[in-house]
Amino acid sequence: MTPRLVVIGGDAAGMSAASTAKKRCGDNLEVVAFERGQWTSYSACGIPYWISGDVEGPDGLVARSAPEHRANGIDVRLGHEVVAIDAAAGEVTVRSDGAESTVGYDELMIATGAEPLRPDLPGIGSDGIFGVQNLVDGQQVIDALRRGPRRAVVVGSGYIGVEMAEACLRHGLQTTLVDQAVSPMGLLDVDLGARIHVAMSAMGIDVRMSTPVRGFASSDAGAVNGVVTDSETIPADIVILGLGVRARSDLAAAAGLPIGESGAIRADAEQRVDADRHVWAGGDCVESWHRLLRRHVHVPLGTHANKQGWTAGRNISSAVLGDLGPVEFPGIIGTAVTRVCNLEIAITGLSVTAAREAGYDPEEVSIESTTRAAYFPGVAPLTIKMIADRLSRRVLGAQIVGREGSALRIDTVATALWAGLTVDDVMLSDLAYAPPFSPVWDPVQVAARALAGKLGY
Repeated sequence: MTPRLVVIGGDAAGMSAASTAKKRCGDNLEVVAFERGQWTSYSACGIPYWISGDVEGPDGLVARSAPEHRANGIDVRLGHEVVAIDAAAGEVTVRSDGAESTVGYDELMIATGAEPLRPDLPGIGSDGIFGVQNLVDGQQVIDALRRGPRRAVVVGSGYIGVEMAEACLRHGLQTTLVDQAVSPMGLLDVDLGARIHVAMSAMGIDVRMSTPVRGFASSDAGAVNGVVTDSETIPADIVILGLGVRARSDLAAAAGLPIGESGAIRADAEQRVDADRHVWAGGDCVESWHRLLRRHVHVPLGTHANKQGWTAGRNISSAVLGDLGPVEFPGIIGTAVTRVCNLEIAITGLSVTAAREAGYDPEEVSIESTTRAAYFPGVAPLTIKMIADRLSRRVLGAQIVGREGSALRIDTVATALWAGLTVDDVMLSDLAYAPPFSPVWDPVQVAARALAGKLGY
């Protein structure tokens, strides 16, 4: 009898695993994917840009539709929610149109993703308060914006928060960003976060930091009309929650599968959750090994999800075919970029605070540079902060804030972190140069040279 792989979740990790396993195994493996929504393989990261009007959606955000997956031999079942896993029996319970059925499996891939955090505060159930995690969420926000709100409040100043603040601003709304943190983008050190605060304020966003939200006011009809803080109630016709996400790990936990300290599923480097019971997992529902912190963390990003899905699919196919040894997902270092209006923001590795807490002895430097040669048209300013360990001189992290052409320089530093390079290695590495693209000393190398000087070169 042909073995069956059941996949729970039809987005990045789930369908990457399904596609990889099916492509390698062909008719030697049956693949069934259950997705509770109506889309597969879509870009959740693109939702704020769909809402702002930069890209078409929702179908424009779909990399591979359910019919395309089916044409490749994967039995994709939309509108089917897995509500229970019996790992001992090797079967899942699936609900669709109010009816439940059980489906057996030989291998199980859990890719249930994450869901927006909704704080347990008074008024949180009011109409007009939205999280932004999937295409349904995105459509709900767009529908609400079409009803003509005038005032938006975004709660939280992380990636989703700053991106959604821009989206609201571009729709012509009076936009307020509120957060209990000292400065926006809490992964950044405070000095660079302060630059983002200034830039967003200059764009017309009312940024209110060090301001905890205590609840939400609503009308007699139950629609949100204010965000309550210690000092006032900020008027709001629409509220966007940008407080981060939690792993959707309840299904796995109820099945007795291992859950890490973060609340996400604990998988090994091969993306196995339970080898004896043939359970795998990947994506926003799992923890990842952080190569610098040397512990498991929950960092939900599409880049990790796709790679973890490929890793799981490759290992599942090897288990079915018995032809190749295992491959491992090597971990993460926390690389990410975003944009708010014309300001680019990028980070990789550790902040000074995180490095110190992890047991390193960090040294830091911040430098001002430009995206191009100073005399070339279109040149723009940027700031790079770089962090290294004093003893080993190894680069530990970097943060970049600047105009167009700044952010992707973070990949140079990320590669250095991945390879364990020192500031001296980065300073003297062979990077490309031409006036339209960079000063003769790339800003990353300027930062590395300054940091090498502080460390004693």
